[in-house]
Amino acid sequence: MSIKHPIIAVTGSSGAGTTSVKRTFEQIFRREGVRAAYVEGDAFHRYNRVEMRERMAEEARTGNAHYSHFSPETNLFEELEALFESYGRCGRGRLRHYVHDAEEAKLYGAEPGCFTPWEDVEPDTELLFYEGLHGAVVTDKVNVARHVDLKIGVVPVINLEWIQKLHRDRATRGYSTETVTDTILRRMPDYVHYICPQFTETDINFQRAPTVDTSNPFVARWIPTPDESIVVIRFRNPRGIDFSYLLSMLQGSWMSRANSIVIPGNKMDLAMQLILTPMILKIVERKRRAMA
Repeated sequence: MSIKHPIIAVTGSSGAGTTSVKRTFEQIFRREGVRAAYVEGDAFHRYNRVEMRERMAEEARTGNAHYSHFSPETNLFEELEALFESYGRCGRGRLRHYVHDAEEAKLYGAEPGCFTPWEDVEPDTELLFYEGLHGAVVTDKVNVARHVDLKIGVVPVINLEWIQKLHRDRATRGYSTETVTDTILRRMPDYVHYICPQFTETDINFQRAPTVDTSNPFVARWIPTPDESIVVIRFRNPRGIDFSYLLSMLQGSWMSRANSIVIPGNKMDLAMQLILTPMILKIVERKRRAMA
């Protein structure tokens, strides 16, 4: 963790909704005039799209049906921790981008499914912002979580997470329901060992739960809307959180435990603004005082 060069990480599984949370952070950074360097979790995959397909096929031929993007074998955890350590120490580090589609190919000048060359973090940034699968990962070889000043978990209940992934992958990537289902099953052991444990490391978790029937996520025709959901917000350390203020500002909310507040799903963006803005300003002000 670093006062002069702070790091914020938003972590969650594929289909959890971390990209939407990233947009909220971008709004706060823009409104408050905070200069952030952005890190994409996908950029720290070990293999590009074609290489990963080949590796999965090879593993399947040896009887390994659970080779996935979630594991240490398929990610550059050491390089991610090195970036966080370096940025926290001196505001520098090396990163790259993963090109998801044709639109990003135009932006980055690389083919979809490939990585851009490694480059230095842009100078004069006030914080590093990570969004992806492993922002708080801890293994027997790395401890990424220890370098992060504010860790946010985005954790829909698992049926909702699957529904969101199914709809996203079918709509934007052209996958069939069967293909997405196979991916979910293949990733399950690594999900249990490398994704779930991160949410005991996070400072705040946002867990969305539907209030409609999602018993069989594989046949759900629609993603439950925010109006059909509640969000449980859990604080690892509730000291300093003004729950009375949050309850007054978030109509229809209530406290379920001493460290948790439950809000209507359509209040999630407002809740994030109310909770995260003062935290970000505190981090940035502390940095500016230390650098003065």
